[in-house]
Amino acid sequence: MIRNPIVTPVKALWSRFQASSSPKSGNLYACWVNQEKLPEFIRSSQPAVRFLNLLGPLFETQIPERNLIRNWGQPTIPNSAFLAACLIKLEEGRDSMGDLLLYLHEHPALIWLLGFPLVPSTRYSFGFDPQASLPTERHMARLLRQTPNQVFQALFVNSVHLLLQEFARQGILMNDCVSLDTKHILAWVKENNPKAYVDQRYKKDLQPKGDPDCRLGCKRKHNQRLQQSDEPATPKTNPLPAGNLQIGEFYWGYGSGIVVVKIPNKGEFVLAELTQPFNCPDLSYFFPLMQKTEQILGSKPRLGTFDAAFDARYVYDYFHRDDDPLAFAAVPFSEKGRYKTKGRMFDAQGSPLCAAGLAMSLLFTFTDRTTCLVEHERSKYGCPLFFPEPTRKTCPIRHKNNTKAKKGCTVVMPSSIGARLRYTLDRNSQTYKDLYRQRTAVERINSQAFQAGIERPHLRNGSAIANLNTLIYTLINLRFFHRLRQQHSSAL
Repeated sequence: MIRNPIVTPVKALWSRFQASSSPKSGNLYACWVNQEKLPEFIRSSQPAVRFLNLLGPLFETQIPERNLIRNWGQPTIPNSAFLAACLIKLEEGRDSMGDLLLYLHEHPALIWLLGFPLVPSTRYSFGFDPQASLPTERHMARLLRQTPNQVFQALFVNSVHLLLQEFARQGILMNDCVSLDTKHILAWVKENNPKAYVDQRYKKDLQPKGDPDCRLGCKRKHNQRLQQSDEPATPKTNPLPAGNLQIGEFYWGYGSGIVVVKIPNKGEFVLAELTQPFNCPDLSYFFPLMQKTEQILGSKPRLGTFDAAFDARYVYDYFHRDDDPLAFAAVPFSEKGRYKTKGRMFDAQGSPLCAAGLAMSLLFTFTDRTTCLVEHERSKYGCPLFFPEPTRKTCPIRHKNNTKAKKGCTVVMPSSIGARLRYTLDRNSQTYKDLYRQRTAVERINSQAFQAGIERPHLRNGSAIANLNTLIYTLINLRFFHRLRQQHSSAL
């Protein structure tokens, strides 16, 4: 039998690679650092070189790996290979796992580079069978659904650390201000299709069969109350039932919250991200995302800017520092909820002033556990003309509550300093306006995520959607990293 001189046996080919100290298959960072030692069929593949330069720096730090020795009933795909393949899918704009596998099959060098388990074959000059070395489309979808989000978060944290290292290398000062906002994600169910006939489309107890994890939520049109002239007049005849009034946009789906930092004259990147069902309010993202932010930065951010949905006393409490008067949160005042008074004033001791300008007396304090998301202490204040002892003085403005029966005005409000800052923050100052202007960084990140397909994913599982969102924000950070390097190289 005459051996084809073009076909090299697999074992001999791999032994030659090892003898030349070439990087191992699947170690993207080592391959990126030592590109001149890679096999020829890798260096001659333009897609392989392009994605090696894109993804190589991201895998410098090891990510959590699955048990590669255990028999999973399918070919054991390393987490690093799967995550890198998913990033290629996003970068290439492939619609499905099937399209991704077709792209990898057309470029076998990527299969070797990413570290998929190779099936030896002498039919190919590079020593393995591309088709047999790839998993099935169903298995790839299963991995996206079942891989813990902590693995994807580890890769995302790598992208943030990569940017922080690049900032230090180029001498870029990182902004002290963080921005937080949420974005709606529509579930892939017929209830979100206005052309499909669905009985009781927006009934939260009727869970869509297409996605067991999505929830019904409302994307409000306004965080602020409408102006008097904009409010629809109540019809005197043929009134409409309340159920027919359009107060917002309802969807079945999820929400994605992100913390963004803007680098002046450079761009912006994502510092932390979280995906929850759509019925979770915007404020429920605040503490989990701030905790992730602290873990990455090692300390609390000094400044923050948010939209009116985050106008809550604990947001102001979080950024307030007694030793740093310049640390604060820039949030518009939201006239909603039970207490809508705007412009309340306080004396030097922190007691609220009544409409007549008198410091109100503290009556008692209690712990609110029922009317709020976060348990906190509240205080009730009364009119100083009646408490602690009644006086015979009359109210300077002759308020209607200044009677023996009503015993003057009363107010109930949180006791923390954040509740006072919510009212006393000077939202007309230039400092506030300059800080709040940085909130547009979140909108630009959301625009990039929208282009990556975050708003309408063709997935039917909450964990898969959360993992996909983490990959999208990882890719956004990675693109920003390469833009920084390119700008720095061109400036030299």
